[in-house]
Amino acid sequence: MRTVRNLGILAHVDAGKTTITERILYATGTTHKRGEVHDGTTVTDFDPQERDRGITIFSAAVSCVWNDHRLTLIDTPGHVDFAVEVERALRVLDGAVAVFDGVAGVEPQSESVWRQADRYGVPRIAFVNKLDRAGADFDATVESIRTKLDAVPLVVQLPIGREDGFAGVVDLVAMRAVRWPEEDGPVVGPVPDGLLADAAARRRQLVETVAERHPAALAEFPDVSDATLVAALRDLTRAGAGVVVLGGSAYRNRGIEPLLDAIVAYLPSPSGEAAAPLAALVFKVAVTATGRLTHVRIYSGTLEKGDTVLDAATGRTERVGRILRVQADRHTEVPRAAAGDIVALVGPKAAATGATLCAPDAPRLLEPAASVDPVVSVAVEARRGADTQRLATALSRLVAEDPALRVRTDRETGQTLLSGMGELHLEVAVEKIRRDSGLSLGVGRPRVAHRETVVTGVSGFTYRHVKQDGGAGQFAVVTFDVEPGADGFSFESAVVGGAVPREYVRAVEAGCRDALAEGPVGGSPVIGVRVRLVDGATHAKDSSELAFRTAAERGLRAALRACVVSVLEPVVEMTVTVPADAVGGVLGDLAARRGRVVDSVARGSTIVVTAVVPLAELFGYATKLRSRSQGRGTFTSRPNGYAPAA
Repeated sequence: MRTVRNLGILAHVDAGKTTITERILYATGTTHKRGEVHDGTTVTDFDPQERDRGITIFSAAVSCVWNDHRLTLIDTPGHVDFAVEVERALRVLDGAVAVFDGVAGVEPQSESVWRQADRYGVPRIAFVNKLDRAGADFDATVESIRTKLDAVPLVVQLPIGREDGFAGVVDLVAMRAVRWPEEDGPVVGPVPDGLLADAAARRRQLVETVAERHPAALAEFPDVSDATLVAALRDLTRAGAGVVVLGGSAYRNRGIEPLLDAIVAYLPSPSGEAAAPLAALVFKVAVTATGRLTHVRIYSGTLEKGDTVLDAATGRTERVGRILRVQADRHTEVPRAAAGDIVALVGPKAAATGATLCAPDAPRLLEPAASVDPVVSVAVEARRGADTQRLATALSRLVAEDPALRVRTDRETGQTLLSGMGELHLEVAVEKIRRDSGLSLGVGRPRVAHRETVVTGVSGFTYRHVKQDGGAGQFAVVTFDVEPGADGFSFESAVVGGAVPREYVRAVEAGCRDALAEGPVGGSPVIGVRVRLVDGATHAKDSSELAFRTAAERGLRAALRACVVSVLEPVVEMTVTVPADAVGGVLGDLAARRGRVVDSVARGSTIVVTAVVPLAELFGYATKLRSRSQGRGTFTSRPNGYAPAA
């Protein structure tokens, strides 16, 4: 596995992730024509909606070979609505390339995916893209990586030329110049005389930064050899103590070969033993017209065609009919896969995203990617009554592919509600149903998912649950203190003297969690509450775990009705970039949407406004912004928690 690299391409939307992936496939000889996002000819953005919208929606894996190393790349979405897709990819990757726009620097979603990678401990290298664009500033982007991401940039290149004159880079490790005069391949030569002093100073700075953090480099300081420097950069990258930074222009095919060299040199190979029992994590399920594909990362053992595997969570066994090496929407069948491989399986019918597939005689459970709750819902219905069952089937298939989507029936209206992570997420889901199933759908206006929280609690609230209707009865008494807490739910037992036996305390906590599913004001889930069990009573015969769980659920519901409870709504942090002459209208519009401006920065002839706005006020905002800015304004957003609803 030393010659294997599993990595993701991460970035803010429109920073150039997909273009970089295309250029990597071209540079490695995997493709013989460079795909373009604007032409809809890319390998990884193969879904019709991705080509129509010009953005990555679904993570796609591709494989290639560089210097006898097999690279598996996953091109991930950059739009905030598809952050869960990034989360699932990061869970199974060993490294990543974080791409930054050389003009914009670290953007909001860049920061979000960086934090996601931090949570999974994924080592990264950085690539500053679009250095040929007007306003591109390599050093400013590096500084934004340092300040906004709290990272230690290990800058190993110096750009040759600026903006439209960008022609290549100086390799500060080998002290050589690499140019791309014809876009078809690099030409290596000596460092230009005019850059020698700057390059020498920057190499010294790189060596000093590395020596401060690596003992082998410190031992050779100040005359650190190239081999020691490379080894130190590799160690710091894999330990998360530094981030190697390179630059280029993917669109003009400049900087790709050094990036590939850096991937091989600095990012880690997968760990795991092929001789150990099988353990594989399902990170993506795709339901296609020809069948179901279960995408897995194998962490240990070997999987062969025809093997029977165990779904560790459900106890169900599945047979692997075929093993496929994935190339976006194309596949190559292979007879076996081993630890470190990322492949797709044909055969498993029920394994869901997050499931562990393992050897039946050696059960093992791997931790899945973190799950998140949807924040936006729309009502969907088939326009023809005869299509109702087809719609139900299509929705079931959709949720199997994308666990960030949820489907439920509104108990009051009887409507079918589709919930997701944002307006675009739901638009894509509905359009996928229309295209794949040929259904005519009616779609309601999006609605946000509210929460409720305790503002003022109650102390010593007692609830008695007594039920006797023949046979064994139920008896439980619980006394709570309920008060405001952190974002989620916390529970503790302060019972003394055995008033509530220890074996029933866990049932009380479970009952409390049941009660928080619907709040007393509008039936929304309750967050930000702390419950302390302070007393209770039991019956020698009629007390049980079920009795205490029921008492806790009903008792906490009653206690919440006695509290002061407020309704919360989801809010987002927006970054709006507009020409200076349009900023007044944009600020007025944000104020009308109950937005709170937290920052405003001039960047050339544009103004970048950061504001916190209720999500419910942003439906259709893209159209309004285009109108107010004559089509020149752009915006991005990311979740920013909940705030009291107006």
